Amino acid sequence: MTSTLAVERGLAPAAVVLRAVLAHGPLARDALAELTGISPAGVSRHCAGLAGLGLLTARPAAQPPDRRAGRPRTEVDIAADRHAVFGVHIAHHFATLAALDLRGRVLASERVPHPGGEPERILAGTAARLREFRRRHQRGRTAAGLGVASGGWVDPDTGVLVEHSSLGWYDVPAGPILAELSGLPTRVDGHARALASAEAMFGAARGCGSLAHLFVGNVVDAAIVSGGRLCRGPGSAAGTVAHLPLGAPGTRCSCGRSGCFEADAAEWAVTARAGRESIVEVVEAAGSGDPVALDVLLGRARTTGRAAALLFDVVNPEVLVVAEPGIASLPACLDAVRAEVSARSRGRVDAASRVLPTSFPGGDLLGVAAGAVQLDALYTDPHAFLG
Repeated sequence: MTSTLAVERGLAPAAVVLRAVLAHGPLARDALAELTGISPAGVSRHCAGLAGLGLLTARPAAQPPDRRAGRPRTEVDIAADRHAVFGVHIAHHFATLAALDLRGRVLASERVPHPGGEPERILAGTAARLREFRRRHQRGRTAAGLGVASGGWVDPDTGVLVEHSSLGWYDVPAGPILAELSGLPTRVDGHARALASAEAMFGAARGCGSLAHLFVGNVVDAAIVSGGRLCRGPGSAAGTVAHLPLGAPGTRCSCGRSGCFEADAAEWAVTARAGRESIVEVVEAAGSGDPVALDVLLGRARTTGRAAALLFDVVNPEVLVVAEPGIASLPACLDAVRAEVSARSRGRVDAASRVLPTSFPGGDLLGVAAGAVQLDALYTDPHAFLG
């Protein structure tokens, strides 16, 4: 059968076929039928429909050396060169623009510093840069929509950034604004949920029916997938872990309390403790042997590990993925997270196999988050998306 995630989500047969090709392709149609449990005739019908949408393509299969002459075999694969999904990730100091293919690979990206001012002005400037970015990077592909991702509390049903405390944005209709200014079908979601979807589609969590994702940046967010479905809750407020009391007791938070996870682990706090200008500088310094920078990142990793242990105890995911620059780059930081999980979780977690760094380290992470908002919609209901 195809991936547990696809089956448990109750996807339509066309989406099951498309996700199976994404995960295992290129595939012959008979192999695709065996993998998905859909009849050969049904697989052929769905492949034809998906090819008509420009999502699948057929190509000659490699022939075994001992195969006798006969009708050439063909395989189907994702038509990765026909569409481009565009993305905008909204962060504290900048927006990230990205173009992705249908396999979630970043074709191009760039950062756009925030000019300051009201959210509407920042979004208008970002949309203007996006139009120029599209002209340079679409390159004959069909634009398959715009994904918008951000930290904080995001409601995908309305496209509203309900609360982004780092930016000081509240109830900003980012989705409707960017849809109107870009002219593209636009979907919005929190970056932790988007990255959880990306891990399930393209990353280390493929085939997992349950996973948790921790994003640790200037904002701290979590996403939980259970039974193949993202847990959103009323108003899509699930995954709010920023104010869990996991940090140093004396660290004051903007919420008025002390010891909050985000106040202790946010990039601005980490860079201040390390005496550096950016988190990239802190990671580079730690990698070069700076004991202060390494100590600061190890402290952040241990705080993150305490949050991970709680998530294992509460939801017990098959895997937990952490997106944090130190953990992605420095084995000692990943070891520190795993050690906290092993010491604190009551579920006897094999942290070495179930706590994983992000599959999208470096400069691609934020672009993948944004593009995955649209790609998840496409792979969930391709006919509604492009039909």
